[in-house]
Amino acid sequence: MLKSKPTLPKIVGLWTRPDSPQFVNAKNIFDYMDGAGELYLGYCFDHLESYRYEARNQDSILVELYFMKTSDDAFGLLSLDWGGKATDLGQSLQANAAPENSFWPRALYGEGLLRLWSDTIYARIMAFQETPESKEAVLALGRSIVKDRGNPPRPDLLKNLPDSFRPDWMLRKDRTSYFRSHLVLNSLYYLGQENMLDLDLTSEAVTSSYERKDSEGQKRIQFLLVKYPSHMRARRALAHFHRTYLPEHPISLQSGSSGEMVNVFPIEDGWLGYKFKDNTLAFIFECPDQETVKTIINQI
Repeated sequence: MLKSKPTLPKIVGLWTRPDSPQFVNAKNIFDYMDGAGELYLGYCFDHLESYRYEARNQDSILVELYFMKTSDDAFGLLSLDWGGKATDLGQSLQANAAPENSFWPRALYGEGLLRLWSDTIYARIMAFQETPESKEAVLALGRSIVKDRGNPPRPDLLKNLPDSFRPDWMLRKDRTSYFRSHLVLNSLYYLGQENMLDLDLTSEAVTSSYERKDSEGQKRIQFLLVKYPSHMRARRALAHFHRTYLPEHPISLQSGSSGEMVNVFPIEDGWLGYKFKDNTLAFIFECPDQETVKTIINQI
């Protein structure tokens, strides 16, 4: 359910906004941002409200409020890029704030751009020229957005990401993203042009890199977890994946079977392993050897 929208100040520092925003929905999003609209439509997007703050002899400040249908989707947009400095806008001081660990910031600032997640809103606030005055205005606008709004926890699916896999493969939280669309997946980890995992807005997924602790960032594997609305949907997706990505390795999925299935295969860029259980598929890509992929896939 969409929550009440924040009240942006009419004036912030030297800058003043118009009375009404530019309103963007799925029908006109490509007029507003050309091809980038696919990114937002890959999540449960409702609409966007855009304000441009102007000031005499100053570059403008653009405020974009993306109203999403769930808090998870707003988090997902922030999770696509963890670049920038973690910034506390007051969310952690709210009485109903969810506890967070040392990562997973709710706001990130860098070079005049503030991006934040506040309940069902993902926001981008950009000063076209960063100055001390524009930075303070951007942060003040961010504080006005998060004020008195809920602070839900991260998507439940992220709880299925281990902090590490034996032996010594460590989660890169700054390379962890939550999404629903195969177009978003391909921007994070390219599998192929076809939607071979049958992803849509009823599914949810998370992907991340794991690095070998002693490799100084030189050895990585990729983890992908997809949750479907039903076991049948997951089973069909696995069959589609095999036909498209692993055509030389056909499988037989018994109709109505709900048992766990584990497989590993050598492919061009290393070893691939997956586990199929209930309505969930988990994949490990680019493992260096068969022993590693078997060890990791059995820990999922």
